[in-house]
Amino acid sequence: MERYYYISDNLNELEVVAQELEHNGLAKEQIRVLSQNDQGVAQRSLQGVTSFMKKDVVRSSVIGAAIGICLAGLVLLGAWLTGWPDTFTWIPFVLLAIVVLGFCTWEGGLWGIQEPNTEFRRFQKVLDHGKHLLLVDVDSNQMMALNNVWRGHPRLKHVGKGAPTPWIILRSHQWFNRFMRWAP
Repeated sequence: MERYYYISDNLNELEVVAQELEHNGLAKEQIRVLSQNDQGVAQRSLQGVTSFMKKDVVRSSVIGAAIGICLAGLVLLGAWLTGWPDTFTWIPFVLLAIVVLGFCTWEGGLWGIQEPNTEFRRFQKVLDHGKHLLLVDVDSNQMMALNNVWRGHPRLKHVGKGAPTPWIILRSHQWFNRFMRWAP
Protein backbone atom coordinates (compact mmCIF):
# COMPACT_ATOMS: atom_id res chain seq x y z
CA MET A 1 0.00 0.00 0.00
CA GLU A 2 1.24 3.48 -0.87
CA ARG A 3 0.11 6.99 0.02
CA TYR A 4 -0.30 9.57 -2.74
CA TYR A 5 -0.38 13.31 -2.07
CA TYR A 6 -2.36 15.86 -4.07
CA ILE A 7 -2.64 19.63 -3.63
CA SER A 8 -5.77 21.65 -4.32
CA ASP A 9 -6.96 25.13 -3.46
CA ASN A 10 -10.64 24.13 -3.50
CA LEU A 11 -12.29 22.03 -0.77
CA ASN A 12 -15.41 21.55 -2.89
CA GLU A 13 -13.33 19.89 -5.60
CA LEU A 14 -11.67 17.66 -3.00
CA GLU A 15 -15.11 16.63 -1.77
CA VAL A 16 -16.06 15.60 -5.31
CA VAL A 17 -12.76 13.72 -5.74
CA ALA A 18 -13.30 11.87 -2.44
CA GLN A 19 -16.82 10.86 -3.47
CA GLU A 20 -15.58 9.61 -6.85
CA LEU A 21 -12.81 7.61 -5.18
CA GLU A 22 -15.34 6.04 -2.80
CA HIS A 23 -17.61 5.15 -5.75
CA ASN A 24 -14.59 3.46 -7.37
CA GLY A 25 -14.03 1.15 -4.41
CA LEU A 26 -11.77 3.03 -2.01
CA ALA A 27 -12.78 3.04 1.65
CA LYS A 28 -13.41 6.34 3.42
CA GLU A 29 -10.45 5.61 5.74
CA GLN A 30 -8.12 5.63 2.73
CA ILE A 31 -8.94 9.26 1.86
CA ARG A 32 -7.95 12.16 4.14
CA VAL A 33 -7.55 15.92 3.81
CA LEU A 34 -4.93 17.98 5.63
CA SER A 35 -5.76 21.65 5.77
CA GLN A 36 -5.37 24.75 7.91
CA ASN A 37 -9.14 25.17 7.45
CA ASP A 38 -10.34 22.33 9.71
CA GLN A 39 -13.82 23.84 9.94
CA GLY A 40 -14.17 23.85 6.14
CA VAL A 41 -13.10 20.21 5.99
CA ALA A 42 -15.57 19.27 8.75
CA GLN A 43 -18.46 21.04 6.96
CA ARG A 44 -18.03 18.81 3.94
CA SER A 45 -18.15 15.02 3.76
CA LEU A 46 -14.35 14.86 4.03
CA GLN A 47 -12.25 13.08 6.60
CA GLY A 48 -9.62 15.38 8.00
CA VAL A 49 -6.31 14.40 9.50
CA THR A 50 -6.73 14.20 13.27
CA SER A 51 -4.97 16.82 15.36
CA PHE A 52 -3.02 14.02 17.04
CA MET A 53 -1.60 12.89 13.68
CA LYS A 54 -0.72 16.47 12.71
CA LYS A 55 1.87 16.44 15.49
CA ASP A 56 4.98 14.28 15.79
CA VAL A 57 3.96 12.67 19.10
CA VAL A 58 4.26 9.03 18.07
CA ARG A 59 7.64 9.31 16.37
CA SER A 60 9.10 11.43 19.17
CA SER A 61 7.75 9.07 21.84
CA VAL A 62 9.40 6.11 20.11
CA ILE A 63 12.70 8.00 19.95
CA GLY A 64 12.33 8.92 23.63
CA ALA A 65 11.62 5.28 24.47
CA ALA A 66 14.73 4.16 22.58
CA ILE A 67 16.83 6.67 24.52
CA GLY A 68 15.12 5.51 27.72
CA ILE A 69 15.96 1.88 27.00
CA CYS A 70 19.62 2.82 26.53
CA LEU A 71 19.69 4.86 29.75
CA ALA A 72 17.84 2.17 31.69
CA GLY A 73 20.39 -0.34 30.45
CA LEU A 74 23.16 1.97 31.65
CA VAL A 75 21.52 2.18 35.10
CA LEU A 76 21.38 -1.60 35.34
CA LEU A 77 24.89 -1.99 33.94
CA GLY A 78 26.25 0.59 36.39
CA ALA A 79 24.55 -1.18 39.28
CA TRP A 80 25.99 -4.51 38.20
CA LEU A 81 29.52 -3.12 37.71
CA THR A 82 29.55 -1.42 41.12
CA GLY A 83 28.20 -4.47 42.91
CA TRP A 84 25.59 -2.43 44.79
CA PRO A 85 22.81 -4.98 44.17
CA ASP A 86 24.71 -7.42 46.39
CA THR A 87 24.27 -4.92 49.23
CA PHE A 88 20.88 -3.34 48.46
CA THR A 89 19.15 -5.89 46.14
CA TRP A 90 18.16 -5.25 42.54
CA ILE A 91 14.74 -3.75 43.29
CA PRO A 92 15.78 -0.05 43.57
CA PHE A 93 17.86 -0.28 40.40
CA VAL A 94 15.13 -1.98 38.40
CA LEU A 95 12.62 0.61 39.61
CA LEU A 96 15.03 3.42 38.71
CA ALA A 97 15.50 1.89 35.24
CA ILE A 98 11.69 1.75 34.77
CA VAL A 99 11.33 5.37 35.90
CA VAL A 100 14.11 6.48 33.51
CA LEU A 101 12.44 4.64 30.63
CA GLY A 102 9.04 6.16 31.41
CA PHE A 103 10.45 9.66 31.84
CA CYS A 104 12.33 9.56 28.53
CA THR A 105 9.26 8.27 26.68
CA TRP A 106 7.12 11.00 28.26
CA GLU A 107 9.66 13.70 27.40
CA GLY A 108 9.78 12.44 23.82
CA GLY A 109 6.01 12.74 23.60
CA LEU A 110 6.10 16.27 25.02
CA TRP A 111 8.70 17.22 22.45
CA GLY A 112 6.54 15.73 19.68
CA ILE A 113 3.48 17.76 20.70
CA GLN A 114 5.42 20.90 19.77
CA GLU A 115 6.60 19.66 16.37
CA PRO A 116 4.61 19.15 13.17
CA ASN A 117 4.47 15.60 11.84
CA THR A 118 7.60 14.89 9.80
CA GLU A 119 5.45 13.31 7.09
CA PHE A 120 3.61 16.60 6.53
CA ARG A 121 6.44 19.06 7.22
CA ARG A 122 7.41 19.26 3.54
CA PHE A 123 3.93 20.57 2.70
CA GLN A 124 3.82 23.25 5.41
CA LYS A 125 4.50 26.21 3.10
CA VAL A 126 1.76 25.12 0.70
CA LEU A 127 -0.71 24.71 3.58
CA ASP A 128 0.24 28.14 4.94
CA HIS A 129 -0.78 29.63 1.59
CA GLY A 130 -4.35 28.33 2.03
CA LYS A 131 -4.08 25.18 -0.08
CA HIS A 132 -5.23 21.72 0.99
CA LEU A 133 -3.46 18.36 0.87
CA LEU A 134 -5.37 15.23 -0.18
CA LEU A 135 -3.87 11.97 1.10
CA VAL A 136 -4.98 8.79 -0.66
CA ASP A 137 -3.79 5.33 0.46
CA VAL A 138 -4.13 2.71 -2.28
CA ASP A 139 -3.20 -0.88 -3.03
CA SER A 140 -1.75 -1.80 -6.39
CA ASN A 141 -5.16 -3.05 -7.54
CA GLN A 142 -6.74 0.35 -6.76
CA MET A 143 -4.21 2.41 -8.74
CA MET A 144 -6.30 2.42 -11.91
CA ALA A 145 -9.27 3.92 -10.07
CA LEU A 146 -7.05 6.59 -8.51
CA ASN A 147 -5.48 7.50 -11.86
CA ASN A 148 -8.87 7.70 -13.59
CA VAL A 149 -10.25 10.05 -10.95
CA TRP A 150 -7.08 12.15 -10.90
CA ARG A 151 -7.12 12.60 -14.70
CA GLY A 152 -10.67 13.94 -14.46
CA HIS A 153 -9.53 16.79 -12.21
CA PRO A 154 -6.77 18.82 -13.93
CA ARG A 155 -6.60 21.37 -11.06
CA LEU A 156 -5.55 18.58 -8.69
CA LYS A 157 -1.75 18.55 -8.56
CA HIS A 158 0.13 15.33 -7.72
CA VAL A 159 3.00 16.25 -5.35
CA GLY A 160 4.48 12.94 -4.25
CA LYS A 161 3.99 9.63 -2.55
CA GLY A 162 4.97 7.93 0.68
CA ALA A 163 4.07 5.13 3.07
CA PRO A 164 0.77 5.17 4.98
CA THR A 165 0.50 4.56 8.69
CA PRO A 166 0.30 0.90 9.80
CA TRP A 167 -3.28 1.42 11.03
CA ILE A 168 -4.46 2.29 7.51
CA ILE A 169 -2.75 -0.80 6.12
CA LEU A 170 -4.43 -2.97 8.75
CA ARG A 171 -7.86 -1.41 8.07
CA SER A 172 -7.55 -2.20 4.37
CA HIS A 173 -7.42 -5.97 4.91
CA GLN A 174 -10.73 -7.78 4.50
CA TRP A 175 -10.11 -10.19 7.41
CA PHE A 176 -9.61 -7.23 9.75
CA ASN A 177 -12.88 -5.62 8.65
CA ARG A 178 -14.72 -8.94 9.10
CA PHE A 179 -13.27 -9.27 12.60
CA MET A 180 -14.23 -5.69 13.53
CA ARG A 181 -17.86 -6.37 12.60
CA TRP A 182 -17.92 -9.15 15.22
CA ALA A 183 -15.85 -7.37 17.85
CA PRO A 184 -17.77 -5.85 20.77
